[in-house]
Amino acid sequence: MSALILTDEIARKLAVLYQEMEAGYDRVAAKIGLSCQGCPDNCCDSYFFHHTSLEWAYLWRGLETLAPPILEAVMARARLCLGHYREAEAAGNWPKVMCPLNENGRCTLYFYRPMICRCHGVPARLRRPDGRTLHFPGCFRCQELTARPGVADEIDRTPLLRRLARLEEEFVGGRPGALPKIKMTLADMLLAGPPGLD
Repeated sequence: MSALILTDEIARKLAVLYQEMEAGYDRVAAKIGLSCQGCPDNCCDSYFFHHTSLEWAYLWRGLETLAPPILEAVMARARLCLGHYREAEAAGNWPKVMCPLNENGRCTLYFYRPMICRCHGVPARLRRPDGRTLHFPGCFRCQELTARPGVADEIDRTPLLRRLARLEEEFVGGRPGALPKIKMTLADMLLAGPPGLD
C-alpha cells in the first residue's frame, strides 16, 4: 500500500475549514449560553465514526508531533479502547469509552481533532443529497438550555461537509472512488497507521 501524501496546501485548507467550523460552533454556543465548564458529562466518550482519509491523514500529522512516550501512551489507550468497543458491540451495547486522545480531560491533539469533535454539542442541521434535512439536538446540556422559550439556533453542517468532501477529493487525487468508504473510530485510525492507496 502506498501512502497518501498530505501536502501543506491541503492541510492549510483543512485548517481554515476547521476554524470556520469552530467559529460557527462558538456563535451558536454563545447564543444559547452553552459552555463545557463544569459539565458532569464528557463528549469525548461518545461513539463517533469518521469518514474521510483527509482527516485521518491530518490526525496522523498531529501524531507525528508527539514525543515518543506520549505517542506510546496514546497507542496503548487506543488498543484498550478498541477492545472495549468490540466487547460492547458483541454484547449488543452502545460503547461509552473515553477517547484515547483524552488525557486528564484534555485532547492531546486538540489542533488536529476531526470535524465531528469540533461540531458536536450544539444543535445542528444537515441537508442530505436526497433533499431530507436532519436535525441534531446537541448534547444533553445544550438540550436543557434550548428548552427555554426564545432560545433556538443551530449550525448548518451542510456547506462545511460539502467543502470537506471537495478537499477529500483533492487529497485522493481527484479520484473519489480510489479508496474504499471509511467508517472508522478514532482508535481505528490510530492503530491502522496513516491512510494509503492499494
